Amino acid sequence: MPRFLITLGVILVLVGLAWPWAAKLGFGRLPGDFRFVRDGFTFYFPLTSGLIVSALISLIL
Repeated sequence: MPRFLITLGVILVLVGLAWPWAAKLGFGRLPGDFRFVRDGFTFYFPLTSGLIVSALISLIL
């Protein structure tokens, strides 16, 4: 269990460090990422970004 928590912590730190870099590349604004804005309400569904992240994780594992 401690090994799992340490691994999870390292992964979260790496994702946090990579977040600004990914934002500069336009990650999260890909075609297929849906964003609906109404009066006082915003709904964001990152379909394409989620598929890419899933594929990358599958390749790594």
